[in-house]
Amino acid sequence: AAASVARASSRPVIAFSSDAGVASRGVYLLSFMPQSDVRRVLEYAGRKGKKSYAALIPSTSYGSVAEAEFTQTVAQMGARLVAVERYQPNKASAEAAVAKIKASASQIDALFIPDDGNGIPVIASVVQAAGLSRVQMLGTGVWDEATVLRTPGVQGGWYAAPERTGYQNFSQRYRQRFNADPTRIATLSYDAVALVSALARTQGSKRFSEPVLLNASGFSGQDGIFRFRSDGTNDRGLAIYQIGSGGAQMIESAPRSFGGGA
Repeated sequence: AAASVARASSRPVIAFSSDAGVASRGVYLLSFMPQSDVRRVLEYAGRKGKKSYAALIPSTSYGSVAEAEFTQTVAQMGARLVAVERYQPNKASAEAAVAKIKASASQIDALFIPDDGNGIPVIASVVQAAGLSRVQMLGTGVWDEATVLRTPGVQGGWYAAPERTGYQNFSQRYRQRFNADPTRIATLSYDAVALVSALARTQGSKRFSEPVLLNASGFSGQDGIFRFRSDGTNDRGLAIYQIGSGGAQMIESAPRSFGGGA
């Protein structure tokens, strides 16, 4: 609704939705988007020699978005997509989906499960019981929470997320200033205001023009580098973490600059 009014006045919008469906030319999403997580973890897995992929997808809106990006990225990588199975948030549905994946287990060397702390304990326990522990588990930033990190079935799994240092430093400054903890997405509004301020200060009358906002080199924020894409979505510089011993260790740092075009 806001975008339609702004577009009529030729004004760009910086918004915070994670729904790529509301993005468009001139409506730029500064948010944590599952597409970036999926691309990053699959690219890393590919470099580590993973060539055959399967996915267990929760029947949620987030799962649908992650599935679409997963199938597209696997194809772009020239890798093999062995199987994709959906499941409802109950053990019976999870067992049925895992049974179908297990039938092709010998052909799979990476299993993608974009579920969060509400669903991972059930699906991971079924995966583990099915003896699929040899398969490399892959996830997204929704894995970056205590419940998932403690789940036995995903120990050793890889996922993409912003480097924690930026948010930790932001949180420390926030607590010193306000004597309270920030919400995790507080960095998004902070970065938006900082970006608008910097562009107004340095870019003159072109400050919010499309060429400036679509700068392929991107911008630096509290959670690392980011840039807007011409379709209104974004790219983020993400790190790769590996789960182990109830926690997560960064095994590849986030890039400090973007390569190639947006």
